[in-house]
Amino acid sequence: MSEKLSPIEKIKEESDNLRGTLKESLADEITGVVADPDQAVIKFHGIYMQDDRDRREERALKKLERAYSYMIRLRLPGGVMTAEQWLALDQVAEDHSTGVIKITTRQTLQLHGILKSGLKPTIQAFNLAKLDSIATCGDINRNVVSAAHPKQSPIYAQIHDYADKISTLLMPKTKAYYEVWLDEDKILDKKDEEDPLYGKTYLPRKFKIAIAIPPNNEVDVYANDIGLIAIIENGELKGFNIVAGGGMSATHGNEQTYPRVASDICFCATEEDTLNTVYQIVTIQRDYGNRGDRKLARLKYTLDNHGLDWFKTELATRLGHALEAPKPYEFTDRSDYYGWHQNHEGLWYYTLYVENGRVCDENGLNMRTAMNELAATGLLNFRFTCNQNLTLGDIKDADKAAVSAILAKYGLDTYTEGTSYLRKNSMACVALPTCPLAFAEAQRYLPTLVGKIEPILVKHNVSEQDITIRMTGCPNGCARPYIAEIALVGVAPGIYNLHLGGDLQGTRLNKKYKQSLDEAGILQELETIIGNYSTERGAGERFGDYVMRKELV
Repeated sequence: MSEKLSPIEKIKEESDNLRGTLKESLADEITGVVADPDQAVIKFHGIYMQDDRDRREERALKKLERAYSYMIRLRLPGGVMTAEQWLALDQVAEDHSTGVIKITTRQTLQLHGILKSGLKPTIQAFNLAKLDSIATCGDINRNVVSAAHPKQSPIYAQIHDYADKISTLLMPKTKAYYEVWLDEDKILDKKDEEDPLYGKTYLPRKFKIAIAIPPNNEVDVYANDIGLIAIIENGELKGFNIVAGGGMSATHGNEQTYPRVASDICFCATEEDTLNTVYQIVTIQRDYGNRGDRKLARLKYTLDNHGLDWFKTELATRLGHALEAPKPYEFTDRSDYYGWHQNHEGLWYYTLYVENGRVCDENGLNMRTAMNELAATGLLNFRFTCNQNLTLGDIKDADKAAVSAILAKYGLDTYTEGTSYLRKNSMACVALPTCPLAFAEAQRYLPTLVGKIEPILVKHNVSEQDITIRMTGCPNGCARPYIAEIALVGVAPGIYNLHLGGDLQGTRLNKKYKQSLDEAGILQELETIIGNYSTERGAGERFGDYVMRKELV
């Protein structure tokens, strides 16, 4: 670990258990920002301060403060919400945000464009709906994601419960959230919130956990700091394989940073051992993670710097027993179950395609209005996927026709069914105009680019292939681009690095094929490669596997 601590470490230590001066910052009506140290502290409350980069120049010319606003992200372990909660969220979106409800790549929801004066009313409204944003950002365990669709396994609910158990296990002890946003009395005896896991400085960097049910890896389990892979035999949960050290973030121009897929660690047969193993892995990162250079602070670097054997030995020491070898398993898919599906209990589920997770009314598709009408029936709940899609769930057989009628009324069934394979397998980060890290467009541009790639696939008779494509506005990897078959990573306005060669299962990193391409260059390269793939592929050969077999990267 570096001897010199990063400035954020001092801010965390001096924050009075994540209180900072947030109350004073919120009371300051002169500016739309919170104080500099509070901009780090507020992340632990699930909030990012942002500004509209499209308006920076205009406001600078008028000598006005930037158009600051805030993003709030909910904590939804496993990504499930009741109809009543959806309606409450929608009202908050109407009252305080841009009106777009954003499904994230981590199976939760976030709202953008909230003014500083709207933060407290927003969180108080969430609280009334039994929702919160605790620990969804910051150097702490983030929203725990899980396999999204109950059709996957008869013991789906049992596995899904682990997301909530892990989330609860790794929650911070501080009551700052309740004091700052919900006006609860301040803790007088600080011993009541002593945190044996996080202490005063929490983790060196963000921490992500996912739970997968083979054979579907739609959660991208290997992209997480910790992954749990359910081992099921004869319909019975035998335990979990634990993988660790995944992460997609990298920094442009910094060769010391890199994406990484998680390594196999061990098998855990009991709930107690599973939860304890997760907990102790977090403590290893807490104690050995790099607190001097935040770009090198994720668990993947801790694991690589010390070595996999060291990591396993340290984990076994902390657990007090030898690690059990992982069990065999296989992933054969990495996609959502679109349309209607029924689970073992006879309940129905309908998964909608939601482009880049944006639930809104635009371009003639009134998805947000439709979701509100569906929620008002009280016949279903809402489930969110790591591919940014939405599943209407737990629908009784007698109610299926009513739900179908509303889907048809708004054309959502034909929209989902008529969307191309490539578009359904596309994903982009938010990027411009609100992300301060973005070099290029992503969410606003990928739909247009996909529309120009689709004719190429049709031309070469491969439009029925499930090719994954992802785009990010910078190398930070929020849309998990480095495990896609085709990835575009922004390096400048309108300029992207083209990566190729991820696999179907999400276990293999792609590699950089060409750098600094504009749209014309991207389309030209893909036209050539897709054309060759069409004529040279083997039977059943995926695009990413073809790229690797031909050694294109």
